[in-house]
Amino acid sequence: MPRQFFSRLSQNYIEVLEDDKYYDITIEVGEDPNVRIFRAHMIILCYRSPFLRRTLSSNKKNDHGDLTHLRFPNILPEIFQVILKYIYGGIISLEEQEPSEIFNILIAADQLHLQELIDYLQEYLIENNSKWMEQHFELVNRVSFQSNCLLNLQQFCTNFMAKSPEKVFESLDFTSLPEKSLVSLIRRDDLQMKEVEVFGYVLKWGLAQNQNLISDSNSWTDNDFKAMKNTLQNCLPLIRFFSLSSEEFAQKVRPYKNLLNHNLYEELLNSYLDPNSVPNDNILLPRNRNLNGIMNSKIINLNIVSLVSRWIDKIDINSKFSYTRELYLPYKFKLLLRGSRDGFTPKKFHTSCDNIPHTIIFIKVRDTGEILGGYNPSIWKDSRYGEYGRTKDSFIFSFKSKDNFKDPILSFVKNMDEAIFNCSDYGPTFDHDLLICTKDDNSKDYNSNKCKQRSYEKMIRDAGKFFMEDYEVFQIMKE
Repeated sequence: MPRQFFSRLSQNYIEVLEDDKYYDITIEVGEDPNVRIFRAHMIILCYRSPFLRRTLSSNKKNDHGDLTHLRFPNILPEIFQVILKYIYGGIISLEEQEPSEIFNILIAADQLHLQELIDYLQEYLIENNSKWMEQHFELVNRVSFQSNCLLNLQQFCTNFMAKSPEKVFESLDFTSLPEKSLVSLIRRDDLQMKEVEVFGYVLKWGLAQNQNLISDSNSWTDNDFKAMKNTLQNCLPLIRFFSLSSEEFAQKVRPYKNLLNHNLYEELLNSYLDPNSVPNDNILLPRNRNLNGIMNSKIINLNIVSLVSRWIDKIDINSKFSYTRELYLPYKFKLLLRGSRDGFTPKKFHTSCDNIPHTIIFIKVRDTGEILGGYNPSIWKDSRYGEYGRTKDSFIFSFKSKDNFKDPILSFVKNMDEAIFNCSDYGPTFDHDLLICTKDDNSKDYNSNKCKQRSYEKMIRDAGKFFMEDYEVFQIMKE
């Protein structure tokens, strides 16, 4: 393997930079009174920077033999000195540099298209100076989105805005955000903001780009709406309009209906008025929420939690658009039992869950990935011979899978006197409609699980036995 002597080579090139004898180009940087002229070597600059190669090819010596002279008035002399040391020796030291100086080095490197240095400086700033960038967010965000090369910084800014939008929208003149930055932000599934607020801020941004318009849309002409619609053409398709409640739609969207595509507006309107209206496949799902403590599940996600919470509170139970609405999370789900952790026996179920009101069960079916479950507002009991429990608000349900929650089956109790069944050899059982038990003794795993319609309105899956991959029992508690 060849021996490499890069350290000495780098030092020699640094010495070439400092030598005044053999230069063939001068570079003037800075503005009065902070101006400096550097001497450099065209051959090195051409091979280290494609940008400088192109620049120098159009600034060749004239016929009088004068040296080529370049000017970069927007680069400070002390910053360009660091850049030149990198170009010649492949060396850069940032330990003594302030974050603002490192950021200015990055801006200069971006101007000179020094991609290797750009990538390094972006990562260095993100890893070591993230607090400074948050404090100077407006500057960092504006500069990063003016470039096509600062992709890591763009991602940093978008992540920051998505996680802490209030710091951006409340402490920053966000109307100065570049459109590219705003689009990148509202595209995010994890933007931590209510959708009606997102729409409001998008409108505010659009108004700032059309300063001749007033905020009251009642006074807008057709041309005003056209101008605003053109300004927001890349933003409006990213608004999750179907996430809005009927009140939010009526109060916040309806006054601006002329901004929306006619078919979209009609479908949106029908979603609130017509219980038989069916959503199309292109509707954006509600944004994710980062809420610690809501639940700890390996079986379900927040979308399913939101839906069952709506069913508990009898909200939109007949609407096929429920899954498109903003996440409804008024409850905390306290984990009482997980089969893969605690076991799959009736004995463990009764030990962990008896005499606790307001429980909900989620079952993941082996091989199919189906999610089955039921809600019991009453309590479970350990009855040796078996007895029915009465409830009027219990229900059972099924989803095709954890991530396929668009067409759930919901079935409310119709025979309240036999809504649940308590028995030592049974797990969480909702009559025959969702029956979980063992045929042996209650210390053995469940081995007889099935669904057969009897006390609930409809079947939640095809009749026949099924096997559990896992199951969880939660107590539902008001936040």
